[in-house]
Amino acid sequence: MVQTLPKTPTLEEFLTLPETKPASEFINGKITQKPMPQGQHSRIQQKLTAVINLVLEDPKIALALPELRCTFGNRSTVPDVVVFTWERLATNDDGTIANQFTTAPDWTIEILSPEQTTTRVTRNILHCLAHGTQIGWLIDPNEKLIFTYTRDRTPCYFEVATDILPVPEFAPGLQLTLGQIFDWLQVR
Repeated sequence: MVQTLPKTPTLEEFLTLPETKPASEFINGKITQKPMPQGQHSRIQQKLTAVINLVLEDPKIALALPELRCTFGNRSTVPDVVVFTWERLATNDDGTIANQFTTAPDWTIEILSPEQTTTRVTRNILHCLAHGTQIGWLIDPNEKLIFTYTRDRTPCYFEVATDILPVPEFAPGLQLTLGQIFDWLQVR
């Protein structure tokens, strides 16, 4: 759903609007509401965030956050999962985590919903890479494959259960296979 204002809104005007559920994003002067996450999307998002944090949070290497609004490069988007290295986390003066993140994440992860186009989420990943993100993943639960994007390589795709997925340089202790991720969808 595209929300239309009387004139082309600015990013600053968009940021004053009330939040929507599901979240709306500001891209190229247009406000578009993300589709409502469904079961497979939610399950992968929940497990992936938990697994990343299990390995990276306690040693204060990085923090994974679901559905965090990131505003940078004249866009305001809400990736499904973002990971910020510990030293790049936005914080308040008292050391608490900030509410507003105005830099690109170190790792962005999008999980394709049935109503989304691959093109739209890929553009969001590429925007992040152009602003400093190390790696982006596009997870397609319907096709059971994952595309990975980096600034210096051709995009790769993984479709074999035993494929070990590339992770950012700051996360060498994190090892995930395609099969592990899609096995999270099994409930029996």
